[in-house]
Amino acid sequence: MGDRVKGKVAIVTGAGSAAAGIGNGKASAIVYAREGARVMVVDYRMEAAEETEKIIKEEGGECSTFAADVSKSANCRSMIERCIEVYGSIDILHNNVGIALFGGPVELSEEDWDRAMDVNVKSMYLTCKYALPYMEKQGSGAIINISSVAGIRAMAVPAISYETTKAAILGLTRDIAIQYASKGIRANAILPGYMRTPMIEASVKQAYGKDIDEAHKKRDAMCPTGRQGEAWDVAYMALYLASDEAKYVTAANFVIDGGITQTHRLWPA
Repeated sequence: MGDRVKGKVAIVTGAGSAAAGIGNGKASAIVYAREGARVMVVDYRMEAAEETEKIIKEEGGECSTFAADVSKSANCRSMIERCIEVYGSIDILHNNVGIALFGGPVELSEEDWDRAMDVNVKSMYLTCKYALPYMEKQGSGAIINISSVAGIRAMAVPAISYETTKAAILGLTRDIAIQYASKGIRANAILPGYMRTPMIEASVKQAYGKDIDEAHKKRDAMCPTGRQGEAWDVAYMALYLASDEAKYVTAANFVIDGGITQTHRLWPA
């Protein structure tokens, strides 16, 4: 246990894992708690949130759970109000919810386009909409939005909704950061590259077919580091951005990708 965010209150959306293992949101919630924060773990599946809560409490951390579909305004408002009711403040808003849908403009259905926009972008707009007045009142706050390198580089397979939403997150984050910089509120984005998380396992299977091991070998080989990242890599960057160590850091994009976006070898065929 450390104290880099000791005494702070954190909300982490998408803090459960899509399947067995540790995803970005789950790892971030655990790391915040290990470093002294009181954490509200949010997921649309309560059982997933409770699994994360169990890990945190077994390690001696303080945690509560909340079930919410953060693409819905009423859910986001209730989530923020519940956090204020339980903890009295909100210091860290960590937006991790996201889905990956594949297809170009012709192949992708309009329904899937709308769903991606709602889950990946509208959710962050809504959580910020309801959290910012409380942060402004207390004169401080840190918002961490999880985007992707797909927001700045093309993917090997058509994924127009995913790439568009991940790029939109960067604009959303930047605008909030500038508007609220003078009010003591910071907002930054994290752009993970190739990661091995439960959600990515499902996406890789959808994109590459049944030979998951071979797909991961290709993805590992494309990384200058020789391996993909893991959820803890994202979590520790989020911890820095949430802490007072980053008090002069806002409106920034942090790429966590082992250097892959700086090479010509991005996105294997």
